Amino acid sequence: MRIEIRWHGRGGQGAVTASEIVAAAAILEGKNALAFPEFGAERRGAPVRAYTRITDEPEIARTPVVSPDIVIILDPSLITPAYVEGLKENGCVIANAPEDPKDLAKRLNLKEGVRVATVDATSIALKWLRAPIVNTAILGALIKATGIVKLDTVVNLVKERFPGKIGEANASAVKDAYENTKVIDLE
Repeated sequence: MRIEIRWHGRGGQGAVTASEIVAAAAILEGKNALAFPEFGAERRGAPVRAYTRITDEPEIARTPVVSPDIVIILDPSLITPAYVEGLKENGCVIANAPEDPKDLAKRLNLKEGVRVATVDATSIALKWLRAPIVNTAILGALIKATGIVKLDTVVNLVKERFPGKIGEANASAVKDAYENTKVIDLE
C-alpha cells in the first residue's frame, strides 16, 4: 500500500499543518507516513505545496509527489488544471469550492474514474474559527472522500495540536466539513 497526497494552498491556510495531521493519524493507525512542505518565498499568501506519503514500507522517499493519488486544493484561486497535473488514473481531487463536484470536474478537465469532492471550507472556517484558515475543514473533506484515516483519530489529533477552545473549534470544523462534503465518482 502506498498513497501519495499533494496539497496546494497559500501561506497561512494551514496546508503544511494539515499534511502533518494526516501523517500523524496514519501512524497512530499503524501505518508508516511522512509529511513535508515545499516552500517558495515564505510569506503569508504565497503558494505553498505540501506532501504526505502513507505506506506499509518502512522507508519513505522525501521527494516531491509528482504523480499523486490525491490532490487537495485549499485555495479557490488555485483551482486550475495545472494543479491537478500528474494525478493518477482513478485518483481523487478535493477542493475548497462551494460548487458542485460535477462543475469542478468540468472546470479541471478531469477524466472518467476520478473521484471529485468539494466543500465550502472557507465558510466553515469562518463559522467556527472566525478566520479563513481552511486546513481543518479540508481534513474533514479528505476523510469523507477517501476514508484514508478515521474521523475520530483526526478530531483527537486536532484537539491535541490546538488545545482548549481553539482545538474544539477546529474539531467542529473537521466534523462540519465531513458532513457537508459532496463526493462523486466520474463515469
